[in-house]
Amino acid sequence: MVGSVIASDLAATRGMAVTVVDARPEALKRCAARAPRTIATVEADLGDPDEIARQVHDADVVVGALSSVIGLQTLEAVIDAGRHYVDISFMPEDNRHLKDLAKRKRVTAVVDMGVAPGMSNLLCGWATRRLTRCDRLEILVGGLPRHRHWPWEYKAGFAPSDVLEEYTRPVRVVEHGEIVWKEALAEPELVDFEGVGTLETFLTDGLRSLADTLDVPHMVEKTMRYPGHIELMRVMRHLGLFREDEIELPSGATVRPLELTSHLLFPQWQFEEGEPDCTVMRITAEGLLGKVPTRLSWDLVDHLDPETNFTSMSRTTGFPAASIARMIADGSLRKRGLLAPEEIAGEKGLLDRVMKDMTARGVRYIAKVESIDD
Repeated sequence: MVGSVIASDLAATRGMAVTVVDARPEALKRCAARAPRTIATVEADLGDPDEIARQVHDADVVVGALSSVIGLQTLEAVIDAGRHYVDISFMPEDNRHLKDLAKRKRVTAVVDMGVAPGMSNLLCGWATRRLTRCDRLEILVGGLPRHRHWPWEYKAGFAPSDVLEEYTRPVRVVEHGEIVWKEALAEPELVDFEGVGTLETFLTDGLRSLADTLDVPHMVEKTMRYPGHIELMRVMRHLGLFREDEIELPSGATVRPLELTSHLLFPQWQFEEGEPDCTVMRITAEGLLGKVPTRLSWDLVDHLDPETNFTSMSRTTGFPAASIARMIADGSLRKRGLLAPEEIAGEKGLLDRVMKDMTARGVRYIAKVESIDD
């Protein structure tokens, strides 16, 4: 869903030859059909790190849009092969142990470079540099169907298994300068977005590297859904339908609840071809600008592109990754190592170029700077 948009965007870039690798021939066919210029396609099992090393051997830059469950092993394989890398896999594991390897291999590996994490990190990192002192960061983000449908009030714009991971993974927030662990789906609040309506926010583990890289005393990330969805997910989790361990039924049969839930749920979360989706995000940074209490904010409300039929989630996630890949390829981004997006936010002209790329593709962030009343 996202990888094909990245490939299409890069293929439209002058001087770039793009090869797409996937295990599914139908996905490769669809990807090739979406590209404005010819791309090469290779059918291969990317669950095998040795296969990844073979496939990236001749590449200048590699972009990863794989499932989170193989994100870490893919990251290590690409770095070990000495190739520059941009990744959007949202891997659950801590990848910082690969920093030394990335430096030894003299590669640039930017991870979590989607929309959130990704653009959210980039904007948060820029905000901490813009403000004299940053006291608070808040990230609100959600990918939604444009039209609501009972009972789920939701469909998945990326891998549904990664969506459920958001609903179960313990959440890190930063309070008074300390990392505090909380339960996913907690602390629901209502928020309004023009053109979308009222959404419900809840805690998810989206701070990721921000909790370690930025010195800000209060930081939180929340996901947004239409009201009603959160309560359904909390009830399902309470019932045990997200458990990964194997249980035995009275009949003697065994089942993994999460596997069964996924089998029944995911078909109902699939978007129909051409069904409109939207991506909504608000980044807020508060602190001092000089001596003036100031709030910086960026709002994004994006929709499916009817001309290309690219979903909003694929556009808002894929275009930032493609933008960074172009900067690595043309030498604009020379910083080496394993990097989170906020760690490159201070590179001269980088955010301006990313924003220019986004605007050119119809993804518009509305920025505001306002004084905070005492």
